[in-house]
Amino acid sequence: MEKWQKVFESSTPIRAEIVKGVLGEHDITAIVLNKKESVYQIHGSYQVMVAAEKALVAINIIKNEISF
Repeated sequence: MEKWQKVFESSTPIRAEIVKGVLGEHDITAIVLNKKESVYQIHGSYQVMVAAEKALVAINIIKNEISF
């Protein structure tokens, strides 16, 4: 079973999807977890997760190639 690690967190879903897309361009599979509470969507965040062995590479890509 694969271990997943959080590499990015945002309060907006679009930023999480952008990060997922950029990682995908680098052949890193990423998933977005919606950690918002379901009723009012005020608390919580969107987390981008990758396989643990790809986490360092993913973090460097996020840091060097994505600016919001």
